[in-house]
Amino acid sequence: MKKQTFALYFGNRGFMPAELIEGAREDMVKAVTDAGYDYLMMDKEATRYGAVETRDEGRIYAQWLKSHQGEFDGVILCMPIFVDENGAIAALQDAGVPILMQAYPDTIGKMDFRYRRDAFCGKFSVTDVFTQYKVPFTVLPPHVVDPLTPAFRENLDEFAAICRVVKGMKRFTIGCIGARTTAFKTVRFDEITMQRYGINVESFDLSELFEFVRAKADDDAAVLAKKEKLEAYTDFSGVPEDKKIMLSKISVVIDEYIETYHLDAIALRCWNEMETYLRVCPCVLLSELNDRGIVASCEIDMCSAITMRALSLASGAPAACLDWNNNYGDDENKVILFHCGSTAQGLMAETGKVTSHKMFDKGDPGSGWGTNEGRIGAFPMTYSNCMTLDGKIIIYASEGEMTADPIEEGFFGCGGVAEIDGLQKKLIKLARGGFKHHTTITKGKWQSVLEEAFGTYLGYELVNIDE
Repeated sequence: MKKQTFALYFGNRGFMPAELIEGAREDMVKAVTDAGYDYLMMDKEATRYGAVETRDEGRIYAQWLKSHQGEFDGVILCMPIFVDENGAIAALQDAGVPILMQAYPDTIGKMDFRYRRDAFCGKFSVTDVFTQYKVPFTVLPPHVVDPLTPAFRENLDEFAAICRVVKGMKRFTIGCIGARTTAFKTVRFDEITMQRYGINVESFDLSELFEFVRAKADDDAAVLAKKEKLEAYTDFSGVPEDKKIMLSKISVVIDEYIETYHLDAIALRCWNEMETYLRVCPCVLLSELNDRGIVASCEIDMCSAITMRALSLASGAPAACLDWNNNYGDDENKVILFHCGSTAQGLMAETGKVTSHKMFDKGDPGSGWGTNEGRIGAFPMTYSNCMTLDGKIIIYASEGEMTADPIEEGFFGCGGVAEIDGLQKKLIKLARGGFKHHTTITKGKWQSVLEEAFGTYLGYELVNIDE
């Protein structure tokens, strides 16, 4: 897998100490590579001290950056001193990627003219001018930070996550497999609005998928290979052989859609036609796709697919679409998050077990084989969802904890207990805001990353449910 790469920019101002530029070039290369990332750096001889001060030097840097278009995920604008903002804006106004503003601190005892940096002040000059030009940028605490400190390593990792989200969300394709389930107006979406945000939707009729599935022979090599992979993925020991074959056929056909149409994510109409006509429930197939890095939401929830992709890009882990499903006794800050069995194994406490969907078995026994039942693990988590409204995508993000609190054995599907501070007020905001009964989660604390990526760079409208 290719390492994330940052283009390094070093600012200058003529009367400031030149030797500080050389030190910054060495520091930043070490900081980036020690953190496991790669870098691009303009040749030291291209400008005075290998830095940018004047508009002409800014144009030289801009041309260099253009020559490497597509090779870098973000730019680190390093201010070793109080740098010239005119050169900076000339260099980076067309960068087209996130820009991290980093400024060096001054050191007590080294405040004479030889060593004094004044980058604390200079950072405001650069951010002011970038704001005037409407060039988006990222600023993180602390205001000034040495590249060789743990604080900057945290900044760098957060910036890398922001870059992953921005790059992955700027343009991608979701496959909408099946029409919206009639009973669920909650998952309505506006395809044109999504396209305005760079999200291409490819729609497929469920009847077509059924025909492709029925055309697959039981002994088809791809079907048998898929069956083997699914059996290795989770506990299929109780599943009848004919159901394993049918689930494998459906998985192969979905893979063919993904490959043919270059789908980055899918939303699937998962009930009740599959159960009625194919006699299986596709939950475990969505679980496996999410663990494979292809976002897959159920119930044709296209908006959940959007936030699942963003969460997965931020965390590098799978995401899940879950119902805000049950209170947890009388604890007002706890809620059971659940879905039938589409949660990725990577988010589960232990290997799941494929069962027949208890709700379908109630009225049509044997029609629901395919739910991957189990429990969601305990971990810090971020949750988020969005909606399309009046030509805009409106999104919320917040954080909580998935706990190890038990859920009784008779509770079917895959669920877990989430603890969220101020939950009751947040639920009221979600309800009044028109958000759906689903939320999406991933491991880790990524709220600030999502808010920066969506608010600063991608133009989504943020709703703060934490206030």
